[in-house]
Amino acid sequence: MTEKTIISSGLGHLFMTVFVFNFANFMVVPAITDVSMWALCPGEDECSLAIYLTGIQQAITGMGSLVMMPLIGNLSDKYGRKVMLTVPMLLTTLPLAILAYSRERNYFYAYYALKTLTSMICEGSVLCLAHAYVADNVGLHRRASAFGILSGISSCSFVFGNLSTRFLPTAASVFQVAAAVAMVSVVYMRIFLPESSMEAAVIAVSLKEETVNESLLEKGCTNNLRPRRSTPSLHDSIALLRSSWTFSQAAIVAFFSSLGELGLFSALLYYLKAEFHFDKDQFADLMIINGIAGIISQMVLMPLIARVISEEKILAIGLFFSCVHIFLYSVAWSSWAVYLAAMFQILAVFAGPSLRSIVSKQVGPTEQGKAQGCITGLCSFASIVSPLIFSPLTALFLSDNAPFVFPGFSLVCAAFFVMIAFIQSVLIQSPPAPVPDSKLDDSVSVEA
Repeated sequence: MTEKTIISSGLGHLFMTVFVFNFANFMVVPAITDVSMWALCPGEDECSLAIYLTGIQQAITGMGSLVMMPLIGNLSDKYGRKVMLTVPMLLTTLPLAILAYSRERNYFYAYYALKTLTSMICEGSVLCLAHAYVADNVGLHRRASAFGILSGISSCSFVFGNLSTRFLPTAASVFQVAAAVAMVSVVYMRIFLPESSMEAAVIAVSLKEETVNESLLEKGCTNNLRPRRSTPSLHDSIALLRSSWTFSQAAIVAFFSSLGELGLFSALLYYLKAEFHFDKDQFADLMIINGIAGIISQMVLMPLIARVISEEKILAIGLFFSCVHIFLYSVAWSSWAVYLAAMFQILAVFAGPSLRSIVSKQVGPTEQGKAQGCITGLCSFASIVSPLIFSPLTALFLSDNAPFVFPGFSLVCAAFFVMIAFIQSVLIQSPPAPVPDSKLDDSVSVEA
């Protein structure tokens, strides 16, 4: 079997791992709002306690992820992507198992506590490591399309996960199936996914550093040698942000776009529940529409567009339509307008893959985990800030004490933050990808 065949097979198994893992996690999204409301505020369509608990969980998760994502990314550069994928995928199954057993209030609080703790490590880590794995195995010129395909796979799992929820009869069966599928994803990954080709890059860099150290020793320069750190510090992350003006701009875009999107996700389901009395099935229908739009966009449109339009322009297009997408939700006057707004997801999802591709081109092949972890960490920081803004706004404007009647006001604020990201994205002008002496030649990167 040739090296190229092995790498292509590795990407195929990565895509299947991401699909099965996300399938399990997306299954519970339409059901968790009803489960939370039933456990905390039975019989009501508006529950401030559920909104605030969701915000607190999001903030705590963000604080943990802010620390853990750069660490996990950096450790994956040293120990391999597959090893580091195992821990978050395994931990994710534990909270699902609790609600698979019971949805009573005490069990819900146990789920809430365990989910908060595990999400500090797991939230975003699988996606971060998957992006690093793709960057290891795909050349620079095809990387945007590869990231688009990875996002398209996630959209496929989003559709099928929500579709299965739509036809499962009870919330109990939803969490039972989700827990089983999550465990299957771990077993599949451990058996079939080969280690990333970045191992060769690490060996080459290690040999180069070893040669340099030996020559320094021969010259008697032992005092200048320092042990190499295996874990990143805050100074390392700041240095990485300063390493490229394009990287810094991408980081700003990542923060504000995540802030807006997290505001949308934290407020939308409670907004739809209060205003249009959506339930599990209608949430699933809406998410299926979003997912199908994402599949068409990322699996069909983006690979074609990436051939003729630069990633910077694709990023700007995605952020602009993301802003429109969120704003239409905020002013929806009937339930069919909500579904219409969801259709704009077909262009809004351009932003994520193009941003990751821009970031990946600013570092060498042995720093992909660190770079993706840094961006994911910034997104986690946004998840700390987001609840401080959107949980009070959502609870206030869905209550009878709102200063003026505008239930979707928090969504307008979310659209405003995405607009800031759009303005910043327009200013990005990507220079040629750097190839510093400490990094490998582009020939190490093998196209899939």
